[in-house]
Amino acid sequence: MNRDYTRRASMRLVLVMVSSLVLTACGDGGKPTAETEGHAAEAGDYERGPHRGRMLRNGDLAIEITIFEDGVEPEFHVYAYRKDKPLDPREVQLSVELTRLGGKVDRFSFTPQEDYLRGAGVVTEPHSFDVKVRASQGGQSHQWTYPSYEGRTTISAQAARAGGVKTEIAGGADVAELVDMAGRVEITPEGKGEVRAWYPGRVMTLRGELGTQVRKGQLLARVESSESLQTYSIFAPISGIIVEKNINV
Repeated sequence: MNRDYTRRASMRLVLVMVSSLVLTACGDGGKPTAETEGHAAEAGDYERGPHRGRMLRNGDLAIEITIFEDGVEPEFHVYAYRKDKPLDPREVQLSVELTRLGGKVDRFSFTPQEDYLRGAGVVTEPHSFDVKVRASQGGQSHQWTYPSYEGRTTISAQAARAGGVKTEIAGGADVAELVDMAGRVEITPEGKGEVRAWYPGRVMTLRGELGTQVRKGQLLARVESSESLQTYSIFAPISGIIVEKNINV
């Protein structure tokens, strides 16, 4: 076709996707307590057992809590004692709950292995949580709770005001990043649609200028066929923007 009887228009649809980053701020719910049916020493000042773990005592029963991570993901290894002598782990039923900032609770069950009870699952970082231990042995139940914090601190309201420290609830926000790059921007084939006359003929009407946004199915042109002398319509195959035009009425 020559310039008088053909029309081509290329269109593209530009989609801008904006990433949303949600930041969640977690606050300290207050001063932790260390009340227990047995005995658990204060954080940072507690009895250590033969395996350098935290000792929890209640009567003749003692539990030593350790986190083992030598060549493996961190996991609980717990040793049981009666009257300070090793106790067969098969005689003890044990469960542990870790309550983290934000209220998330990790629960662990235990199975006997060699001379200790092995926790099912990984103790993920950070190792900072409130711990609840339940043990049953010889028909008796025992429970301990204690804080085990890592990387936490307490700032009084007065110190916060003096230091200009403020807390706010964070929400979603649009994040944009600009990067200087060298290259050429091209439209992918699936993001472009070409509009052509179906048969040779004369363009009767033409709608749409360069840069005009159109929607799928919108009338773009009417052409009179040179063979049948009938006029037919041409519609936009996709929604987008007219970026190229090589014919006028």
